[in-house]
Amino acid sequence: MSRWTVERLGRRGDGVALGPVGRALAPLTLPGEEIEGEALEGRIAAPRILTPSPDRVRPVCGHYRACGGCSLMHASDEFTSGWKRQVVETALSAQGITAEVEAVLTSPPRSRRRAVFSGRRTKKGALLGFHARASDVIADITDCRVIRPEIQAALPLLRRIVIAGASRSAELSISVIHGPAGLDVAVTGGKPMIPDLLQALAALAEEGDLARLDWDGEAITRRPPALPLGRALVVPPAGAFLQATVEGEAALRRAVLEMTTGARKIVDLYAGIGTFTLPLLERAEVHAVEGLAAPLDSLMAGWRRTSGLQRLTVATRDLARNPLLAEELTPFDAIVIDPPRAGAVEQARQIAESRVDRVAFVACDPVNFARDARILTESGFDLVRLLLIDQFRWSPHVETVAEFRRR
Repeated sequence: MSRWTVERLGRRGDGVALGPVGRALAPLTLPGEEIEGEALEGRIAAPRILTPSPDRVRPVCGHYRACGGCSLMHASDEFTSGWKRQVVETALSAQGITAEVEAVLTSPPRSRRRAVFSGRRTKKGALLGFHARASDVIADITDCRVIRPEIQAALPLLRRIVIAGASRSAELSISVIHGPAGLDVAVTGGKPMIPDLLQALAALAEEGDLARLDWDGEAITRRPPALPLGRALVVPPAGAFLQATVEGEAALRRAVLEMTTGARKIVDLYAGIGTFTLPLLERAEVHAVEGLAAPLDSLMAGWRRTSGLQRLTVATRDLARNPLLAEELTPFDAIVIDPPRAGAVEQARQIAESRVDRVAFVACDPVNFARDARILTESGFDLVRLLLIDQFRWSPHVETVAEFRRR
């Protein structure tokens, strides 16, 4: 067996280990640890810890070694927060931007209100859980320390849904959202809907008291799964994106509202179902832009049902291919932007050329965010505030919200 020394963590949380044949990735390790194992294609699949780090703790989940849902449960909370802070600050530094994370706000255990499970029918029943690390194998989950208790309690029901509706050759993707109305479940990859399957799924939805069960776009609904966004209630499209935890969403919303204080006319780019749009409408006019029509339809319906909000306009537009131009942005007092993981390089260039002097930038990939931030800072913006919102506890995922002010 070869001996290795873990130098640091890579972006996905695996240790980067130095050994007799160069470097290799070692999962479930920490910087400074001496490990033993053999590397295959640049990865040490099962490293043996010889000298543990003082930051190592006992994982609280019995599924941890098999499941790929979490990758940092073996590290102390203090280490993880510090590492995520360093990831963000290092990415910005690589682009020539000096900035410090003001605070790291971490969601508590068992707080994830949104999860996407994988399910597969077997001879003896069903597998339900998350993929194992670097594998297509589903790690069967019975107790998850990340998801909300209401989702945890529904795992047996979700297994029965897999048994009822999955073919032996296909894998189901099961999106589950917990809200005030109950569980909103959207399944893709299932058998075609026939009367017998419809009857079985309707009975399971009734038994589980599901707010909505959507089967490959066909809804089996008992009541609208409305979610509060500010004072409004919004019924999202089935399987829609929303912030992973209530605590994380509240922290992001609070930061965005603070960063746009005083603005009377705001454009919200990548607005989704209105996570920021609807709270902003309580004090400003908002133009919401999103690449998909369905989330905007939900947003508009929520706005119409809520009295006392200011004027809302919307536009369906692919901002990666067709960003709002500088002259289209200039009439606004402030910009809110929450792009996908790939970032918003073309939109950032248009923001840089506009006359808008305030930007609240929410990002979920530090490297792409740093690239976009450089476009803004080179055009006359200063990064004046930076927060890290950690909704994905025990994972390497990093989410930030930053305030830019034009010099």
